[in-house]
Amino acid sequence: MPRKQAPVPSLASVDLPSPRLTGGKSLPESLRRRATCRTIGDRELPRQLLSNLLWAACGINRRKGPFGGAGITAASASNSQEIDVFVLMEEGAYLFDPRRHRLIPVVAGDLRPLAISRGQRALITKAPVQLVYVVDIERLVHTQGFQEPGLQDPEVQKSYYFVDTGLIAGNVYLFAASKGLAAWFHNCDRAALSRSLKLRADQRALFAQTVGYPA
Repeated sequence: MPRKQAPVPSLASVDLPSPRLTGGKSLPESLRRRATCRTIGDRELPRQLLSNLLWAACGINRRKGPFGGAGITAASASNSQEIDVFVLMEEGAYLFDPRRHRLIPVVAGDLRPLAISRGQRALITKAPVQLVYVVDIERLVHTQGFQEPGLQDPEVQKSYYFVDTGLIAGNVYLFAASKGLAAWFHNCDRAALSRSLKLRADQRALFAQTVGYPA
């Protein structure tokens, strides 16, 4: 479950509209069009499109998934769902809650530049959305699913959570290709994001993904 957040002054929770799963390119055509695009404009994403994007990334697609938990659109080790998606926009940073399909406020202010590593920050500064992928190690270790011995090993944990992050990012890439959006999966300023998002010691900022309309 997403961690609870204290109220954030000047930033309210956002109840996303129900995802609409119609329209867009076919799966074969989306696969053909899937690409990394680093030239992304500043046009805002409509709320419905953002809702659809986050559902495609890691939304609930079945209430009865593996090991008694809900199932999401991206597979994870023992259905631990250890990867959280933080959504960085101009007004502030939010945590995506897939079970309630809403955005939980984390911190007010524009943290989008921190989603780009220092060496690449000049490439994109005004893209409307930065998705930041954060692993919750505690959720991986204490999963309700099959307790593999490797889940207690930090090196094996890495192999799981890096793969699980890639599965979510792949969903975002396919959704972007289907809807004519641009997407770019990249490194981020992990240390600065950890401080700004007030992550716990057992959380790690891993990667980020820029999404928007092509410039």
